[in-house]
Amino acid sequence: MSTWETRLAGAGNGEPRRAFDVAAGLRALAEEAGYVQPTAEVRRASRARRQLEVFARLTLNQVGASTHVRDLTAIIGDPVAPGFDGWTDDVDIDGVQVFACALYLAQHPESARFWWQLAAGAGHSGAAYCLHLHHLGGGDLREARFWRRQMNRLFDDSSSEKFIEVLEVFTGSSRHRHIAPVPTGSLAAEIERLAEQHDGGLICRPDSQLADRIHDLAGRR
Repeated sequence: MSTWETRLAGAGNGEPRRAFDVAAGLRALAEEAGYVQPTAEVRRASRARRQLEVFARLTLNQVGASTHVRDLTAIIGDPVAPGFDGWTDDVDIDGVQVFACALYLAQHPESARFWWQLAAGAGHSGAAYCLHLHHLGGGDLREARFWRRQMNRLFDDSSSEKFIEVLEVFTGSSRHRHIAPVPTGSLAAEIERLAEQHDGGLICRPDSQLADRIHDLAGRR
């Protein structure tokens, strides 16, 4: 079994669609209306989710995002593609990161986490940052701290803290900047098309059609 297929072998578990939490929704509405003061933990988690959404949008809007997904697809997009030796040498890790962010914005967080973990394991600091925010947003502080430490290990010097500081400030305040929004409706349609191919399991392969959609969404003709 190829290195790629070995990694996918453990990704067969499904990504269950979570039922809408009515109580949580009502609490959120009450907090937004000012009737209830959110706790520090709730504010921290909410801020992390906003930061992750901003960072994911930035990732999809970056120059060359669709090209990275196309390069990734060339290696793993075909279910009968030949195996390859190694991971970082053959696969476009930036494409892995873009695909993960697209999955997250299209409401497939478990599939996104699977891809972020692969990218972070290959040394992608942005993926480790996404995992940090993902777990922080879910209230899992232990995992959030773990991925924060992983980010630190990706740097050879003290620049990691500066890097994180800049990201925190930027993603925390960029909702006031002019960041092109990602039309998540059309993106979600492409992701749902891929999801249908996996019988409710994790979405494990991008394709050229998704790359074309990301290209169009970014407005780069």
